[in-house]
Amino acid sequence: MVAPRRARAFLALAVGVLAASACASRPPTIRVLPPAPTSGVERPAPPGADSARPSGRGAGGAAIARTAETLLGSPYREGGALPDGFDCSGLVSYVFARHGIAVPRDVRRQSTAGVEVLRGDIEPGDLVFFAASGSTPTHVGIAIGRGRFVHAPKSGDVVRVESLSTQYWTTRFVAARRIPVPW
Repeated sequence: MVAPRRARAFLALAVGVLAASACASRPPTIRVLPPAPTSGVERPAPPGADSARPSGRGAGGAAIARTAETLLGSPYREGGALPDGFDCSGLVSYVFARHGIAVPRDVRRQSTAGVEVLRGDIEPGDLVFFAASGSTPTHVGIAIGRGRFVHAPKSGDVVRVESLSTQYWTTRFVAARRIPVPW
């Protein structure tokens, strides 16, 4: 009777190890979650913000930007799409999913989603794309206003805010896209 129990235990352990290794070899599945609750209280515009300019994005883009900001400090993880670790496109997918909006999981497909936005018209919630070389996007972030964006930069780093106006990002900027927010 002891041998069959050991065999079953070994079999269960082997199946668990195989299942775990299979998960690691596949990209993570992104679930679209219900919209994150909002307090209904909008933060006032920061000093120096251009409040006279009408916003084509509205509250939806601002909510996307606020959700991205709540993830500051989350670690970078290649292939990551959850708060325990994000890569750049995983961060975008997760933030939009928190608002019930499905977006593609990889940078290349994200760079064709939604509608193109001119650099001078970037608003909170818009996606900003960069290329290490050439014009093919290899990195993405989420605009949060005042010329800044949130992104998951690289291995060993954390989700953080950067300025679009620094030379590094200016020379690598290739496009901006706006994903429709239904509210």
